[in-house]
Amino acid sequence: MEFEEIYTKYSKQVYNLALHYLQNTEDAQEVTQDVFVTIFQKINSFNGASKLSTWIYRITVNHALDFLKAKRRKKRFAVLTSLFHPQSNQLIHEPFHLDHPGVSLEDQEAIEQIFSAINQLPDKQKTAIILTKIEGMSQDEAAHVMEMTPKAVESLIQRAKHNLKKINPKNDGK
Repeated sequence: MEFEEIYTKYSKQVYNLALHYLQNTEDAQEVTQDVFVTIFQKINSFNGASKLSTWIYRITVNHALDFLKAKRRKKRFAVLTSLFHPQSNQLIHEPFHLDHPGVSLEDQEAIEQIFSAINQLPDKQKTAIILTKIEGMSQDEAAHVMEMTPKAVESLIQRAKHNLKKINPKNDGK
């Protein structure tokens, strides 16, 4: 398959998966671009051991997680004084804001709460939840993308649900 065909066939899925991780359209566009640069550079090394779509999802998940880690590192190294209000020295708390084009304003608050909780999960649990519950993949498909067994994915989902209940007791973890 030619690169242009791959881009045409998978660009929306890559963008949507990146958007589920990043909840910001500009960040998702950046990750999508990075994913397709990687695909272009490595398409000749794709050996067909898995489906092409699985390989592309794996690249997307890795790029999204790397992007989030880099973003966290930047925040961590920010100057401490920038975290406090200049006059009162009170801690400034930036609320989570979802920037997703497919979410109506009425639903945005509920979706923000859900993604805020999902964002607090460890990366593997977050990936398992996003791939199975949001992207609609089967546990077998998610296992291929995550390079683990379906039982391991099932375990991650169960732990994620348990952790989501602890993060938001009003939510039943579904």
